[in-house]
Amino acid sequence: MTRPRERERARVAVLGGGVAGLSAAHELAERGYEVTVYERNERFGGKARSFPGPTGSDGRPLPAEHGFRFFPGFYRHVTDTMARTPVPDGRGAPTRTVADHLVSTEQMLQAVTDGDSRIMITDRPRTLAEWRDRLGSLFAGPHVPPDESAFFVDRLLTLLTSCEARWDEEYERTPWWEFVNAGAMSEGYQKFLGYGVTQSLVAMRPEVSSTRTIGRIYLQMIRGLFDDRVHADRLLDGPTNDVWIDPWVDYLRDLGVTFHTNATVTELECDCERERITGVTLERERDGSETETRVESDYYVLAVPVDIARRLVTPELEAAAPSLADLDRIDTAWMNGLQFYLAEDVPTVRGHGVFYDSPWALTSISQRQFWSAFDRYGGGDVEGILSVIVSEWDEPGIVYGKPARECTEAELETEVWEQLKRHLNREEPVLTDDLLVDSFVDPALAYDEEAGVLANDEPLLINTVGTRQYRPPADTEIPNLVLAGDYVRTETDLASMEAANEAARRAVNAILEREGDTEADRCQLWSFDQPRLFEPARRHDELNWRLGLPHPGAASPVLWEGYRRLSDGPRAGLAALTRGLSERK
Repeated sequence: MTRPRERERARVAVLGGGVAGLSAAHELAERGYEVTVYERNERFGGKARSFPGPTGSDGRPLPAEHGFRFFPGFYRHVTDTMARTPVPDGRGAPTRTVADHLVSTEQMLQAVTDGDSRIMITDRPRTLAEWRDRLGSLFAGPHVPPDESAFFVDRLLTLLTSCEARWDEEYERTPWWEFVNAGAMSEGYQKFLGYGVTQSLVAMRPEVSSTRTIGRIYLQMIRGLFDDRVHADRLLDGPTNDVWIDPWVDYLRDLGVTFHTNATVTELECDCERERITGVTLERERDGSETETRVESDYYVLAVPVDIARRLVTPELEAAAPSLADLDRIDTAWMNGLQFYLAEDVPTVRGHGVFYDSPWALTSISQRQFWSAFDRYGGGDVEGILSVIVSEWDEPGIVYGKPARECTEAELETEVWEQLKRHLNREEPVLTDDLLVDSFVDPALAYDEEAGVLANDEPLLINTVGTRQYRPPADTEIPNLVLAGDYVRTETDLASMEAANEAARRAVNAILEREGDTEADRCQLWSFDQPRLFEPARRHDELNWRLGLPHPGAASPVLWEGYRRLSDGPRAGLAALTRGLSERK
């Protein structure tokens, strides 16, 4: 931890109190800067926050989440901040940190309605049988033909042996669906390997999302399943605000950070001649009435989601900071949660459940097994909480035949419940209607009666092909304005708490540089780990790239097409191979 500076402290206004804003405040406060955080909601944490849900029978509110929290092994930035956030022991002495509230999962449920569901162990395999089972689970086992699974492994090996320039240029412009040749494969391949956990865990449609993003995250997630040095998946042992966000805010207050809630940024004032932000206008809600306040500071950290940032960018601001000109070209999607409160605990699996056949790409966590103080949250007649995420909002459901975005909140609850039942009740009843005590929909969703659709106040960035170039860096061209958010260009390159934290560190480093602060350490940044085994191959591909040559693996889809057409006879296979190779010249 860097000691606070003794020199006169610069003032920094952090606009947004989500993970990005709190991370920036953390790094700045530990370096002695005077920090004020303005947050539009009553609670801090942004999309990561939890909030009071429906009232239980004992009069206490049940906990509710925007969605379950997910901390895979490649998260380094946000977990480092958590490890630097002390939690007092009740007697005034900090004995633990927020990171101590992270618990590892042990399993992942791969649930289907057609065929056999599987439970994959997430610990590193120890025996040959465990390795065989892990590889079978990872590459969909009986659900995908063996030759197609082998082809998918070949695609992953191509990624592992590709140079960085190919990732940035070629794979950034290649949809994942095209890269893995999903259009030419079986339904099982498309379901489990084309879509798979990609859409369920990170809400990206493989037809339009870049191979650069999906491929990098896929490889990092796989690494967690085989490497003892990292956790495949960790969760919090209680509601997010209880065990993480609120202790974090308390710690930052102890460092001198000032916090304001119900304060929405409505304008960034820009002096074009001086190319500086001269102030911000905030809409404040107090005692049921709204007032406008103008705030001035030395530096401004814009830590709001991309959909809000784009509304704040005026022509004057865009002229002073051209890197903000293309925010409208960044895409967003929906990934929102529901909670089902159960009269009996239904663990389902000790980890994530991924429901491959669900039209709405559902994933779930049964919370009680991880929440160590569950009795404090139980609400009397509630013994279990099932948190569910919806990642696909445009496919018709199984009850009302409507896409999720066209359902009312009540219809959304019914539809998700029935999709879960269809997956979990195949052999014996697991979820039954008499278990359901109550339910709760993410308050970011609200049904518009006039339009007949849901509105989403908190959409999520998605990395569609070719859009990385439109994402701004943390250090804008305006000397006293920096950006912190998961849409900022980062190494993580994924809409996540990790990217938000990394962007905040980059923003703080920019402030330190512009202040000429030589006393404070720069915020630490991490890159993704690359297996050293493939380093010689990556260097060889770098030479290929410089010479304008393709990666050797680029021929795999062509060879596959020739192989597939062999069933029509050798001549058809050879013709397909020849045609494919000529098209790639």
